[in-house]
Amino acid sequence: MEYRKYGEAVYIRLDRGNEILGCILEACKAEGILSATFSGIGGCSEAQIQTFIPEANAFETRTLRGMLELVSLTGNVFTDEGNGYHQHVHAVFAYKDGEQHRVAAGHIKSITVLYTAEIELRPVVGGTIRMKYDPETGTGFWNLK
Repeated sequence: MEYRKYGEAVYIRLDRGNEILGCILEACKAEGILSATFSGIGGCSEAQIQTFIPEANAFETRTLRGMLELVSLTGNVFTDEGNGYHQHVHAVFAYKDGEQHRVAAGHIKSITVLYTAEIELRPVVGGTIRMKYDPETGTGFWNLK
């Protein structure tokens, strides 16, 4: 991973084998960014995509492997009251399945880079977005108070 700050934005280039979400959090910690939004594209080798199933009160996880074009990555980083870092991420991947072109998308648990990924990280300016725990899903959401 390599990153550089231009103005308030942080531009991150990830390399083969990097796990995208961990690297984004690493850059946030290194730069003292407590809350941010981000977007990106890239070529990936593995992605764990999750879908929340309300009836089961659990996430269903699907793992994709192979040449995955990261068509769109969007998400946010926020912190809890103890400055513990959390993220909420969604992505769209395009890939070939035999002769068919397919698309898979959803909530992301992890993504591993195959060739490269390019991420724009935009810190929240003038405040900090904290986490509000949601007991129904067992996850956190933005607390804008």
